[in-house]
Amino acid sequence: MPIKILIRSLFINTISTNRFLLIPSLHLLSFVSKANRSFLFNVDRNPVLKAVLKKTMYNQFCAGETEKETKTCVRQLKDLGFRGVILTYAKETVLDNKTSVFHHSNGVDGLSSSEGVEAKFDNNIEDWRIGTLKTLDLIDEGDILAIKMSGAGPSVVDAFTKGKLPPQQMLDTLDEIAITCKERRIQIIVDAESQHFQKGIACTTLELMRKFNHAGFAVIYNTYQAYLKGTPAVLAQHLAEASKNGFTLGLKLVRGAYILSEDRSLIHDTKKNTDDAYNGIAYGALCQHIGDFGGDGPGAQPFPSVNLFLASHNRESVLTAHRLHRQRLIARLPTVPVAFGQLQGMSDEVSFSLLREHGEAENPPDVFKCSTWGSMGECVGYLVRRAVENRDAVLRTNDEYTALKSEAKRRLRSLLYV
Repeated sequence: MPIKILIRSLFINTISTNRFLLIPSLHLLSFVSKANRSFLFNVDRNPVLKAVLKKTMYNQFCAGETEKETKTCVRQLKDLGFRGVILTYAKETVLDNKTSVFHHSNGVDGLSSSEGVEAKFDNNIEDWRIGTLKTLDLIDEGDILAIKMSGAGPSVVDAFTKGKLPPQQMLDTLDEIAITCKERRIQIIVDAESQHFQKGIACTTLELMRKFNHAGFAVIYNTYQAYLKGTPAVLAQHLAEASKNGFTLGLKLVRGAYILSEDRSLIHDTKKNTDDAYNGIAYGALCQHIGDFGGDGPGAQPFPSVNLFLASHNRESVLTAHRLHRQRLIARLPTVPVAFGQLQGMSDEVSFSLLREHGEAENPPDVFKCSTWGSMGECVGYLVRRAVENRDAVLRTNDEYTALKSEAKRRLRSLLYV
C-alpha cells in the first residue's frame, strides 16, 4: 500500500474510533450533503471546504472527479493485486424517509411525487446515459460497472415510486449499456437504493436479466440487502423467475447502507439478525439450497442458475464463504461461481486476507475493490453513507485500525533504521 494511502487510512480510522471526533464530523458531513446550502457549506463553491474534503474523505473513498484522476485510481487499485474494480457514476437520488424529500446529487431537491408526465425526450436520462458510458470508458474487460438508476432523474424515479418500469428512453439506454458491456465482457451491478422505489428498480433489473443472463453467465446483477426483513421473500420470488424463465440470476449480496434515510421498521431489529440473514443467503447459495430451491423435502424445486457476488466488510462472513466454496469444489459438490468485493478505502485488511486465501496449486479468489467517481457535489451523499458504514465497521472490530497502526510503525522503524 502506498504510504500516502496508508497515512490517510490511518487518519480516517483514528477519527472513526474516537466518538468525540466522529460524531461532530458525521453531523457536519451530513449537513453539507444537503442541497442548496450557502456558500460557506457548499462543497462545490467553497474552495477551502472542498480542498479539505478532497484530501481526506473524498480521496479515501472515491476514485476521482475527472476521467484522468479516475483512471489513475483504477490502475493503482489493480496494482495492489485485485482482480478488478467495480466503478459507478455517483449521480443518484436519495429519499429522506422522514421528510419525503428527494435529494438529487445534482443539487436539486424535490418532494416525493406519485405523478409524472413522460416527456418525449428527457435530458436527465440522456445526461445519465452519457455519464454511464463515460464510466465504461474508464474500465476494462473483467471489471464491473455499477449503476444507480435513480440518477437518471425525476421521470425515472416517478416510475419506480409506482413500482413500474421506467420510460422507454431509459429502457433503450439500459439495453444499449448492457449490449456494450456484454461485448466487452464487463458485468453490470444494479445498486440497491431507497425502498421507496426499489420495487421498480428490481422489476427493471429482472427484465434485463431475462435478456442478457444466459449460458450460466450473469451480465446483470441485482443487489439484495440482508438488513431488510423482506429480502428472503424477494429473493425467493426472483429465484422462481430465474427457474421459470431459464436465465441466470445475478445475486449481489450486501448488508445495507441506507439505514439513515430508510423506514427503520423495514430493517432487522438487531445486528445479529442481519448477520444471520446475510450468512444464511450466502452459504445457502454456495450450497445451492435456499428455501424450497435445492432441498430434498416435499415441494422442493431444482436450484436455478446463480452467479454470486458477496460484498461485505465482515471478515468472518467472507472468509467462511470462500472456504466453503473451496471445500465444495475440492469435494466435487454442487456450488455456484462466487466473487468478493469491498469498498475502496474500507476493510483493506479483509481484502488482502482474501487474496492470501489460496494454496500453491490454485488461483486466489476473485476480489474486487468498489469505487465511485464524480464531482464533489455528486459524491457527498455517497461519502455520508461510507462514513456511517466505516463507523459501524470500526465499532465492530479493531482489526483494520490495529493493522494500519502496526504497518505505520513498521515503516517508521524501517525508515529510522535506514
